Amino acid sequence: MLKFDSNNLSQLNFKTAMKKPIPIQCAQIDDVFEVETMEGTLRGKKGDWLMVGVNGEVYPCDREIFEKTYQIIS
Repeated sequence: MLKFDSNNLSQLNFKTAMKKPIPIQCAQIDDVFEVETMEGTLRGKKGDWLMVGVNGEVYPCDREIFEKTYQIIS
């Protein structure tokens, strides 16, 4: 089995990719919350986002990650 960490990636031939612009549904939650996901119950912090993915799956997204990777379009 291959095993990677941030110190042994130089031998790989990385390509540059960009996430497809697929609209999803999201709502910023103003309190601590829990959501049942495919991976089990996950917690969100105050200000995190509740996301509904392309297959209807729900999951929390950290506020800082959301701000770096998403743009509100409507």
